Amino acid sequence: MTDYHVVSFSGGKDSTAMLLRMFELGYPVDEVLFCDTGCEFPEMYKHIDKVNNIVERYLGKKITILKAEHSFEYMLLEYKFNPRPKEGIVKPHAIGRSWATMRTRWCTKYFKVDLIKRHLRGIDADIHQYVGIAADEPNRIRELNYPLVSWGWREVDCLSYCYKKGLDWGGLYNKYKRLSCWCCPLQSLNDLRTLRHEYPELWRKLLEWEHRAWSNFRADYSVDELDARFAHEDDNEKMLVRLF
Repeated sequence: MTDYHVVSFSGGKDSTAMLLRMFELGYPVDEVLFCDTGCEFPEMYKHIDKVNNIVERYLGKKITILKAEHSFEYMLLEYKFNPRPKEGIVKPHAIGRSWATMRTRWCTKYFKVDLIKRHLRGIDADIHQYVGIAADEPNRIRELNYPLVSWGWREVDCLSYCYKKGLDWGGLYNKYKRLSCWCCPLQSLNDLRTLRHEYPELWRKLLEWEHRAWSNFRADYSVDELDARFAHEDDNEKMLVRLF
């Protein structure tokens, strides 16, 4: 059986740095996989296009983009399923998966994990999968290949390396420490505050989705409550500016 080397590319600083450095060091790479959730920031899609050009120069082919059958909005609001007891959902015959929680990260499984597993099952070879986990994230290491860990590259090293290569994500890492889907309920309050300030159209979409979903966006806050909280903070800041 032949060897087949696959890079799992999320588009973030770690997987980008890993991929480019692997090219530089002459690692064997047969395919680069990107799972498109449909909920990436606009700047991220531009970044993917830039990296796509680099991949094409090295491999003679583009990044393989995997997309799920259904959109995030459909899965969130319309998908019909029977929840299992261990998912902690008491509503029978739920309409829409609603928002992910730490216990039920259905979106990661549906839009990434399952897609990659199905894709790799179709490859008749001894598969070597490379994942961009940094050296300062030991709790995320599983039974795969982690070049960044082998090189001792931390998250800050990855970002610095990408900047030196001319990749800046349109300034996304000046706004966010870590990039995820813009609608993720597991992101920090600071990130959600930034989303409201910097991407008002996406924030309005978030409000619309929560009004149609059957559960709150987060256990501690609904999007409406966050909107009111952030608006209050803005008003207080404006008042302080006027006073001083």
